[in-house]
Amino acid sequence: MAMKKPLTYAAILMMGTALTPFTAYAQTSDDQVAETDATDPDQDADADDDFDDDVEISGPGAGDQPITVIGRFIPNPVRNQAEVVSVLSAEEIARTADGDIAGSLSRVTGLSTVGGRFVFVRGLGDRYSSALLNGLPLPSPEPLRRTVPLDLFPSSIIGSTVITKSYSASYPGEFGGGVINLTTRSIPDEPFLKIGGTLGYNSETTLETGFTFRGGDTDFLGFDDGTRDLPPGLQNAFDNNIPVISGDAGLPESEIDAITAGLNDPNLLVIQGNNDIPFNGDLNLSAGTNFYVGEAYIGVIAQAGWRNGFRTRGGRQELAGIPSGDGTLGLLSGFDYLTTQNRVVVNGLLGFVAEVGEHKLRWTNFFVRDTAKEARIRQGFRTSIDADAVLNEGRTSTFERQLFNTQIVTEFDFGDLDVDVRASYANAQRNSPFEFNSGFALNENFAGSGQDVFVNGLGQIGNGEFATIAFSELDDDTIGFGIDFAYDLPFASGVTLKTGYAYTRNTRDSLRRDFEFVPAGDALPAEVSQQRIDFLLSDFNVQEFDVEVQEFFGVAGAQFYAGELEVQGLYVEVDAELVDGLRLQAGVRYETSDQQVSPQDIFGLGSVPIVPTDISESDFLPAATLTWNFAEDMQFRVAASQTLARPQFRELANQQFLDFETDRVFFGNEFLQNSSLTNLEARYEWYTGRDERISAAFFYKDIQDPIELIAFAQGDSARFTTFANAPSAELFGLELEVVQYFDLFDLGGDFWEERRLLLAANYTFTDSSINVTEDDMILTPFNPGTLSPAAGVFDDGDRLVGQSRHLANVQFGLEKTGEQLSQQTFILSYNSPRVTNRGTQGQPDLFEEPGVLLDFVWREGIQLFGKTVQLQFEARNILGESYIEFQENEVSRVIANSYDYGTSVSFGVNIEF
Repeated sequence: MAMKKPLTYAAILMMGTALTPFTAYAQTSDDQVAETDATDPDQDADADDDFDDDVEISGPGAGDQPITVIGRFIPNPVRNQAEVVSVLSAEEIARTADGDIAGSLSRVTGLSTVGGRFVFVRGLGDRYSSALLNGLPLPSPEPLRRTVPLDLFPSSIIGSTVITKSYSASYPGEFGGGVINLTTRSIPDEPFLKIGGTLGYNSETTLETGFTFRGGDTDFLGFDDGTRDLPPGLQNAFDNNIPVISGDAGLPESEIDAITAGLNDPNLLVIQGNNDIPFNGDLNLSAGTNFYVGEAYIGVIAQAGWRNGFRTRGGRQELAGIPSGDGTLGLLSGFDYLTTQNRVVVNGLLGFVAEVGEHKLRWTNFFVRDTAKEARIRQGFRTSIDADAVLNEGRTSTFERQLFNTQIVTEFDFGDLDVDVRASYANAQRNSPFEFNSGFALNENFAGSGQDVFVNGLGQIGNGEFATIAFSELDDDTIGFGIDFAYDLPFASGVTLKTGYAYTRNTRDSLRRDFEFVPAGDALPAEVSQQRIDFLLSDFNVQEFDVEVQEFFGVAGAQFYAGELEVQGLYVEVDAELVDGLRLQAGVRYETSDQQVSPQDIFGLGSVPIVPTDISESDFLPAATLTWNFAEDMQFRVAASQTLARPQFRELANQQFLDFETDRVFFGNEFLQNSSLTNLEARYEWYTGRDERISAAFFYKDIQDPIELIAFAQGDSARFTTFANAPSAELFGLELEVVQYFDLFDLGGDFWEERRLLLAANYTFTDSSINVTEDDMILTPFNPGTLSPAAGVFDDGDRLVGQSRHLANVQFGLEKTGEQLSQQTFILSYNSPRVTNRGTQGQPDLFEEPGVLLDFVWREGIQLFGKTVQLQFEARNILGESYIEFQENEVSRVIANSYDYGTSVSFGVNIEF
């Protein structure tokens, strides 16, 4: 079997291991451990006497060789990093068999995922975490966030993931809960070709009733075939910023009629029932090779994947009113709903790595396109119309997210001097064409017929009848550059000086335009208002009854905004062994940032003032970590730092946006400012055996001007969410982790001879509180430019949004220790309730209960016709946990959203050639 180049004795010494004889380990292509004797060829190998696992990490900074020489039993990835880190290797990612890296990260101590996409670190929202790819920043295709959703990254392309929880000056200053650095796979140990596929079933979705709409012929590939192209007249209005309204400021009636007719495509508007929603499936292909060109050792790796999945959710959505005198939460609306999403993900990676001596160059290109086509129908009531009136609302939408990233990373090793140079370009896009909504009201004894009929008069009757359509586009570019130097002082053994510079420029353009269909003249005849939606908006009705599309403007009048964030950072750092076993990393980062957001009411017709934002700041951000390696298998760390968190573009832009996951309308606050954080950490680590550890950590954060969600009402039933800086907040917590293996050969028999039992458990307790006094004043978007009492918006002692008090993960299973893969693992995850949104006008906050999720994964390797075949079986949510988001007080409870996850089962096959 081909194996990675053996570790030389000099290389082993650079790793900081003891000078006494030991056995070093290098990773092979089959994730097994191969032995290389470091000093004595006759020495007995003892797997429990060394922990130098070869987990490749490419991140900010240079010269990451460990200095401490006592910790010969502490794994290299942990010992290399002076900061507090959690390392997720490729094998650990594979064990849980999560299809994307967001799912894998949810198993890490102190981490949880929201919506299966965004990672929360230690109870802090996604704004307080950032994601890097090979140490370089990434843009986000999400309108509401700058943070990239990690479900875009298939776990198959990731070689390792490092979660850094204590700050180092070599990292960007925007560091709250932590930084998640993804390292793509590097030079393969031997040429390979792998082909795999998975077939999946969900009890709530597969072969059950759901809703769909036809869309285009190539939707199954994740790309549109032109079905969603804008009508020529509307495209012209978009290109030239012309409002689609009647009158002198808008378009001629003939052009509006043509646009209206062009928007009525039954393939995009008509919702159809499907009693047999298909199975989920995916296909993956990966290949790699290595070869020499002169003295250069070259590696090439390529990966391509396609996933087509369905998800049906059915449940209840309620909107609470202002509490009555006895505290009862009345309902402003209540709906039962069923929604089906068809999600297609296409991804590809092409990477090249060259090693020349101790120097390495890595060129990585990554592309992913994630398209979600969703149809929903809900039925219920609104008290603003009539609590007894039955409403039926339908929605069709397509969300096209896309991310492309190319980057070059060079790592030069000139003996005592290390130089790393990184550069990247990334583009993220999100296109949401034809967001169509319609509402029908039940008309009892329709036209004296004695029949109850749903009708839609297009808003003319005022009984919740409507038809609207929206278009939104987002384009986000990020360029990054960094250079790092690390110099080992020849006259002071165990001292490394580091310095570096980083530049990032992130730009974003976002456009959203909303339209409604209305009769320009008299109300529609009764026989027309009961027609199916595509007939209702047919060319005949457009001409006969003068139905036309008109642009409308919501509570926030900015149809477009442009955002730019430019950050430059310069740092100096020292990494020194003060005495034998005592390591200090200390440094300071000077970072300047200029963030601008320019909303534009492109027509000048909005009713809300448009105020641009310019936040320019310069910050000194100190950081220090002291590591005491007081025993060969134990160490204790303390860390302190100051960092910051910036408002995201969307939070500053006065542009209205509907979050389809929650059905809440958001808009920004142009008066937000940066948050500053003081971070303290203490952590104890004990490595009890190979791959085994016990750790405990305490952390504390003081946050000045934290950005929090706030909610408010407009009229009887309109609810909006925006953002504001709270005066301050505190967060503290405790983390515990245990990973232990137990050999089972004492049970006797061939089956137990090569098997061991895994027990991995982690628990995180976190608590937080917002601090508000009567004298605190804040800026809100309600009274632009005017200070308002903070106590009118925040309650003293409130928890931070997104913070769970309790997070727990348990993995329990068997695995074979020989060359043949065999793993059976139960995975249990728990998140306690967390705040998702603030309540409105005296209402309690909204909480969600992610609940207890129990999964089972079985991975088995077999030889078939001389080929290595990996079989994989997964069962997710075995306990049938459901989701609920609610508001409650002492006397009542309102269900904001609820649905069943369903139990999922899948079977996969991977063949290696």
